[in-house]
Amino acid sequence: MGSANGGCSRRGFVGVLAGAASGLVGCSTSSGSSSESVPSRAPGSPGAAVSPSPAKTTSAPAPAGPRPLYLGTYTSAEGGGNGIGVARYDPDSGRITGTGTVTGVTNPSYLAVHPDGRTLYAVDEQDAGAVTAVRLSDRKVLGSRSTGGAGPCHLSVHPGGRWLLSANYGSGSVTVHPIDSSGALGERRDTVTHSSPSPGPGQEGPHAHQFLTSPDGGHVLAVDLGTDTVYSYRLNERTGALTEVSQAHTRAGAGPRHLTFHPGGRYAYLANEADNTVAVCAYDRRTGRLSVGAAQSTGTGSGTNYPAQLLVTANGSYAYLANRGHNSLTRYAVEADGARLRLLDTVAVNGDFPRQIAFSPDGTLLFAANQRSSTVSVFHVDTTSGELRRAGEPFASPVAVCALPL
Repeated sequence: MGSANGGCSRRGFVGVLAGAASGLVGCSTSSGSSSESVPSRAPGSPGAAVSPSPAKTTSAPAPAGPRPLYLGTYTSAEGGGNGIGVARYDPDSGRITGTGTVTGVTNPSYLAVHPDGRTLYAVDEQDAGAVTAVRLSDRKVLGSRSTGGAGPCHLSVHPGGRWLLSANYGSGSVTVHPIDSSGALGERRDTVTHSSPSPGPGQEGPHAHQFLTSPDGGHVLAVDLGTDTVYSYRLNERTGALTEVSQAHTRAGAGPRHLTFHPGGRYAYLANEADNTVAVCAYDRRTGRLSVGAAQSTGTGSGTNYPAQLLVTANGSYAYLANRGHNSLTRYAVEADGARLRLLDTVAVNGDFPRQIAFSPDGTLLFAANQRSSTVSVFHVDTTSGELRRAGEPFASPVAVCALPL
């Protein structure tokens, strides 16, 4: 993690914890090898529960032919890329082939796509933070807009498609930009800095790490690692203004990083980076209030580990956690209509420091961006059993931290 531009790093906290790794991503044009199976191991070991059987799914059928895959990068880092990496993946085999780069974007370390599929958005992670829009039909950069904060590390598009939400890690703030009919961004409409509560143990200030919309669309939630808090806001869909409605606090020093909702919308799961835990949260759709449950194990033992991101299958039956340090994916059974996570086992990610994970749109593949090994691992997902089966060898991508399959 560490600075991508020689300035103040949004990753000061993790840089101290994780050592000399530089939090950067890129794309290469080499491809993975053919699919192979990995034998199962005992629960709790990094190589557990890798299924040798063909993957099954209850999701929609996979689209025919190769599908697009976009990869972030830090353009100012040693060994980083030249922009947003462009690749394709086979939805049956999971094989990735690099095809090029979208240049003209500075440090695009996190990516999101518009609901209509026509425009890609990237953070410009630097001290003078910005967000950039790219038209996918011809890969034309439509321009960048300031986030009014430092080190933007996450963005998402509001389901209505009219607003882009971004989180500034360095300044501990969240920002709203309008999206016009072409997909381009307007000047920011609101920026809110997390000034209360005070920073948690070991933190020098707020560090907004994620900004997302609840499944019902009624609220937007900001996860702040520095203040051990998840903030709930009302978004005025006419003006883009944010109004805080509640705060949910983790235990001191948890360092919440990433929130993922269960498809039912009543529960969400929180990955806590600093204390290596996860928590089940109840969500009140009427008020936007989130209630954080007890800390639970990541199944990674006593070694150093920093949880990164959680995913939940579309049928709501299984959840996966990316573990940086343990280099694994923890598999949980989701029970009681989303109210419980039951630890099953961990699966070796076949890479080093998996910082971000994503499902293919049909849910049959899981992609893991491995920061320190500069690779993207791919797994077949059996949504009936929750088991993962490795899809060949990882794809080489310099200092990979973000993969967006479409």
